[in-house]
Amino acid sequence: MLVGHRTWIFENKPVIKSSATVVGPFEGNGLLVDDFDIVHEDLWLGQDSYEKAEKVFLEESCQTSIKKAGLRKEDIQFFFCGDLSNQITSTSFAARTLGVPYFGLFGACSTSMEGLALSAFVVNAKGAKYVLTGAVSHNAAVEKQFRYPTEYGGQKPPTAQWTVTGAGTAIIADEGDGPFVTSATIGRVVDMGLSDPFNMGGAMAPAAVDTIEAHLRERNIPVSYYDLIVTGDLAHIGYEIALDLLNKHGVNVTTENYKDCGLMIYREGQPVLAGASGAACSAVVTYGHLLNEMKKGKLKRILVVATGALLSPLTFQQKETIPCIAHAVSIETEIGAGGGI
Repeated sequence: MLVGHRTWIFENKPVIKSSATVVGPFEGNGLLVDDFDIVHEDLWLGQDSYEKAEKVFLEESCQTSIKKAGLRKEDIQFFFCGDLSNQITSTSFAARTLGVPYFGLFGACSTSMEGLALSAFVVNAKGAKYVLTGAVSHNAAVEKQFRYPTEYGGQKPPTAQWTVTGAGTAIIADEGDGPFVTSATIGRVVDMGLSDPFNMGGAMAPAAVDTIEAHLRERNIPVSYYDLIVTGDLAHIGYEIALDLLNKHGVNVTTENYKDCGLMIYREGQPVLAGASGAACSAVVTYGHLLNEMKKGKLKRILVVATGALLSPLTFQQKETIPCIAHAVSIETEIGAGGGI
C-alpha cells in the first residue's frame, strides 16, 4: 500500500528469515566483531585482485544467509544486490556463481536499503516466497576507483571516510516469526552543490534528512515511534549536520535515539578519519549488529536510512556536484499502530 507520495506500507509483513555478514581484518578489529559471521584476516582472500576478493566476500555472505535459513540456492527466486565498482561487476560475477534470477542495483552506499525495500515489496505483493538481498564493498577496490590506489599512500583530509570491506545479506520471506519489514520510504536525489569527494558525509546529510522527514510525515508517526533511527554512513561530519538539521526542522532526535552506522563499526583510535563508509557499511551493521539487538529484545522498532553519494570518477573529472540519495526501511519485531499497520 502506498501512503503519501513515496512510502510503501507492507501489510503482509515480509520477514527477514536470515542474514549474514562477512568482513575484513580492519572491521574484525572494530567494535562490532561479535556480530559478524565471518571475519577474514586479509584483504585478498587468495585472489589476484581486490575486485575478485570483493566477489568472494559477497559469495560467502550469500551462501551463509542461505544456509542459516535452511534453504538451498535453488529456493531463492530473486537476488537484489550491488556494489561500488564499475558496472557493479563484483555483484554481477557473484550472481553468476549463485545462478539466481538477478537484479543488479546501484545506489552507492544506499544500496543495502534500496535492495531491502525492493525485496520486501516483491514478497509483500506475493511475487516471490524467498528473495536474497545485500550489498558489498572493498576498501582497496573502492580507493583505487574513486580516489588513489592504497599503494600510492595519498594523504586525506579529516572529512574523508574509510570504506568498509565486507558484505551483508539477508533473505526476505513471506512467512516467519520476524523481524518484519513494515515500510519503506524511497529517497529522491538531493544535491546541495557540494563537490568535494573527500566530504561524502556533508554531501549526503541533507538527503538523509529529507527522507526521514518524508517517512515520519507520510506514515503519520512521531520520531518516538522508533527505538532507534540509524543513518547509513554520514560519519562524524554528516551526522552532526543531520542531527542539527533534523532538530531545526522539528524532528526531535538525540544522540540516544539517532545514530550512524559509520560511527558504530570502528574503535576509537582506528585511523578512519571521519568514520566508515561504503556499500557494506549499513549492510553489515544492519544485518549483523542491529538485527542481533532486535533478537535480544533490546530494540523493537528501527528505521534504517542508508545514504548514497551518486558521483562517479567521470562526473568528478567533469567537475560536477554530488547528487545524493537516502532510502529508509523500517524493521519491527513489535508491530505498532503507525501508518496503517
